Amino acid sequence: MRTALTIAGSDPSGGAGIQADLKTFAAFGVFGLSAITAVTAQDTRGVTAVAPLPAGLVTAQIEAVAEDLEIHATKIGMLATAEVVHAVAAAINDFDLPMVVLDPVLAASGGQRLLDAAGVQALCSELLPCARVITPNIPEAEALSGCRIATISDRRRAAERIGAMGVSAVIITGGHEPGPEVMDLLYDGSAFFELRAPRVGGRRAHGTGCTFASALAAGLALRQALPEAAARAQQYVAGAIAHATAVGKGASVLDHFWRTKSG
Repeated sequence: MRTALTIAGSDPSGGAGIQADLKTFAAFGVFGLSAITAVTAQDTRGVTAVAPLPAGLVTAQIEAVAEDLEIHATKIGMLATAEVVHAVAAAINDFDLPMVVLDPVLAASGGQRLLDAAGVQALCSELLPCARVITPNIPEAEALSGCRIATISDRRRAAERIGAMGVSAVIITGGHEPGPEVMDLLYDGSAFFELRAPRVGGRRAHGTGCTFASALAAGLALRQALPEAAARAQQYVAGAIAHATAVGKGASVLDHFWRTKSG
């Protein structure tokens, strides 16, 4: 059985965070493990409260699973504080966590910060060099690179700047850009790959970034090469958006098991 570990915050509405990651791992046939970094109060309309867990407790969760099970890939999401970032970076090195997919969750879609300023600095200096790949959306890539992104050339420049911080590969996702298709830009340190898919229109979906990163981690856990895992993750998220359901009063919730239902 292939396994993947998610280190992220909890979303009680089930659309993002740990809950979305575990659903995605299951959809790919990967056994999911988890370490919670923060408890949030949120629903499909937004985040109303965040309580970070003590860094020592985050470390203890990672240690518990790493010493008991073989881990084949690691997905990192919301970290909330610099102390948690330090703890996770140390755990990656101490327990030799493999195939780290870093989703740099900086803020909620409603604008609430989910990682403090010291945490962003620690993420860049300590976590990026530990990661196999980082998966920022365009606003996150702008924040990390300092580049304004309006064109594909801008995106390439931002990817190169982020890559220069020590991460092995960068995928800047294109869901925030308008247009009839989504283009995710993969930079592997030497070459660029443009992964394109038709845009699923008419739906504002909750948890797409978490789901893409966890789908990518699942693919890496299954021994897929990075470009293949990225393309499959893009296709999976597109299908989950197409089958999304408005279960609450805000954004639609992705259908993480759409492939099983449609099959």
